[in-house]
Amino acid sequence: MARSDQIYVMRPLVGINGVYQHHGIDYGDGTVIHYRKMGNDAQVERTSLETFSWGQPIYPVYHAEVDADDVVIARAESRLGEGQYDLFFNNCEHFATWCKTGRRESAQLASFGLDFDQINGPINGPIFRRWAERTSQNATPEQALILFQKAMGDIALAYQSTLTAQQTAQQEIDTWQKVAQRALTQQREDLARAALQRKLTAQRQVNSLTQQLHDLITLELSLQRNRDIAERRLE
Repeated sequence: MARSDQIYVMRPLVGINGVYQHHGIDYGDGTVIHYRKMGNDAQVERTSLETFSWGQPIYPVYHAEVDADDVVIARAESRLGEGQYDLFFNNCEHFATWCKTGRRESAQLASFGLDFDQINGPINGPIFRRWAERTSQNATPEQALILFQKAMGDIALAYQSTLTAQQTAQQEIDTWQKVAQRALTQQREDLARAALQRKLTAQRQVNSLTQQLHDLITLELSLQRNRDIAERRLE
């Protein structure tokens, strides 16, 4: 890694390691500028690599086109102290990708169907976008609560579907491991290698689905907080 690189580490959730990516910009001197979360708050800060990584391996992010190093660093520095974290529109990946390319994008959200500008996904992305935009503009509290209720129902359905898929993929991991072990006892290394490759594919699916479950949990918590605000406005 080098100065102005976009980097990330895998962060744990509820004791599960490697659930989601946390992004930042390498400052080139052993520090990183990133959205640092402290409890329920988050702020763009410049911290040590150790604080950023939580002891996990650090990986670079590659883009087809990037801006000059000085431009990337200047963008990151311009937002130091910002405390406007938003899962949908201004998360740590949005921040780091904007610094690196000038585009506010989050591949993690897009991979899960939460790219509101592009995807009409299984959990009704356009409804979430309308909710996020209208509740801060012209929607009445009553209208906001209707949208909240619809969103929460969609999240519950998506979570159950994703959890089932994750459990199925985990079963495949166990099955292909057994197949590989049996093939080795029969001195069929070719079959063992093929089985281990299937196991690896299933493991990648589990990792992806675990990340999606995390995104759903985070999304539900965000909606609950905003629903509580809307309910208080009705009191």
